[in-house]
Amino acid sequence: MTQGAHTSPGRRTVLGAAVLGTAALTAGAAGTPAQAHGRPTGGAHPRLPVPTVIAHRGASGYRPEHTLGSYQLALDMGADVIEQDLVPTKDGHLVCRHENDITGTTDVADHPEFASRRTTKSVDGTALTGWFTEDFTLAELKTLRAKERIPGVRQENTAYDGRWAVPTFEEVLRWAEKEGQRRGRPVWLHVETKHPSYFRKIGLPLEEPLAKLLRRYGRHGAGSPTFLQSFEPSSMRRMAALVSAPRVVLLSGAGTRPWDFTESGDPRTVADLITPEGLKWIASYAQGIGPTLDLVVPRRPDGTLGAPTTLVRDAHAQGLLLHPYTLRNENSFLPAEFRRGTDPAAYGDVFGAYEAYFATGIDGIFTDQPDTGLLAAADFRAASH
Repeated sequence: MTQGAHTSPGRRTVLGAAVLGTAALTAGAAGTPAQAHGRPTGGAHPRLPVPTVIAHRGASGYRPEHTLGSYQLALDMGADVIEQDLVPTKDGHLVCRHENDITGTTDVADHPEFASRRTTKSVDGTALTGWFTEDFTLAELKTLRAKERIPGVRQENTAYDGRWAVPTFEEVLRWAEKEGQRRGRPVWLHVETKHPSYFRKIGLPLEEPLAKLLRRYGRHGAGSPTFLQSFEPSSMRRMAALVSAPRVVLLSGAGTRPWDFTESGDPRTVADLITPEGLKWIASYAQGIGPTLDLVVPRRPDGTLGAPTTLVRDAHAQGLLLHPYTLRNENSFLPAEFRRGTDPAAYGDVFGAYEAYFATGIDGIFTDQPDTGLLAAADFRAASH
């Protein structure tokens, strides 16, 4: 498919979301309860619409991820919640990057003054070679510019390479505060601690400075417009002792183990955590789970969707909300039956995929294209009445 054909669906969904945005913002301002959408609440958050559309790393389908440009576009589109991933700098500042390895998301390789900082590290048992945030002071990191992580799939996003710096989380909190005041409604955030055991071991813990910032900006209470999340349950248990903001345990493939379990010798896998007993344990310190979509609806060997699991029912029975990840518009990320054509970067039948996942009863979804997600959620709510 040509580039022009690839851009058309994106432009149509952007225009559609512009119309939807006003309604979405009005619903958010009114605090529309989940049960108003004609389905049981389960563990759904009462102040957010269901399904909740979470902008994954911002509007990362249209702008380089974890930039103020990506966050702003997601908010302008009407996203219900906007995600940040946090890693530390050498001098202890929390910055927004999906990984501490910034080789693929910044122009660090173009800076000869930092050439000697390229190194190989083991992060959560995986050897990585590149440049890492913990080897840079904030001042040094601010000399870098963000760029698109997957240019082969999202060539259009490369037009924005170099436009934004790496934001600190405090800058995002200030931005959210300002935008919330301007719009008359809170800006919801979904904040992930990345590799918390690794960073604690090297003397750069995430949880305490995160809690300090949340308290400073009034986002520490149980009713704050903030979710906290981590793939390491111990990080959310630690946060539970520091702040009351709702917490979500992220869950990867069924056969994997959280890294903190590996380090502590806990033999449980994700498969153990998604049993009724495991979910009851999670509910003792968290309010939700963020499973990979394959834990909700597994894929068959041919890449098509199989039958849904009992995870939604079992999690809701424990009062847990479900915010699974990640639905993207491009063929390369979609289940096989929703792909269209042979171009992996072209858009497939993403609305069909949303319908299939929403039908399972999930409370929200992470998406790189929040405008598409908002339209799909509106369609689902209308059909449910």
